[in-house]
Amino acid sequence: MKIALINENSQAAKNEIIFNTLKKVAEQYGHTVDNYGMYGADDPNSLTYVQNGILAAVLLNSKAADFVVTGCGTGEGAMLACNSFPGVLCGHIESPLDAYLFTQVNDGNCVALPFAENYGWGGELNLQYIFEKLFVAPGGGGYPPERVEPEQRNKKILDKVKEVTHTDMVTILKNLDRELVKGALSGSKFKELFFANCKDEAIANAVKEIV
Repeated sequence: MKIALINENSQAAKNEIIFNTLKKVAEQYGHTVDNYGMYGADDPNSLTYVQNGILAAVLLNSKAADFVVTGCGTGEGAMLACNSFPGVLCGHIESPLDAYLFTQVNDGNCVALPFAENYGWGGELNLQYIFEKLFVAPGGGGYPPERVEPEQRNKKILDKVKEVTHTDMVTILKNLDRELVKGALSGSKFKELFFANCKDEAIANAVKEIV
């Protein structure tokens, strides 16, 4: 599985520690991590949490990434922004238990973490434990065992609902404010990472027109 990390401006200074912690855990389970920034507090390519949602949607819908780890100060804004888009099911994660239940019960493909809230001594350990529970088992396994079938059924229903209530990603990219989208896709490593991994030609072409 290819995991993408996205940080917004208020928590950009934590990018290195988040990336290193995520990479360490992900590689133990055979996954790889691409860091889409921001790469530090002084990164000139600034991202808002709204742009985190745009970038996450581009990556997931184009299959340039299979899973996105993002967040903001509280995690709420990033979660709301991500869930505004088709093909993105984002959970707000504060603890290892949240992480495990979200992947097993809801089988989402994106998480938003509160990188400022309650982030003090031992904050990096909480990140490590969260990432361990996120990726310890394939998503959608269900919990508890007697609830597996209805949980998997409800996830499929939700996917169908989102197909009806959201338009396609190419149309969204064309209709959103061009500068807002361009800013979301302006990271210094975006082109290198995205075009090497994108598996959707229509989205790739739409992105090329923007960047």
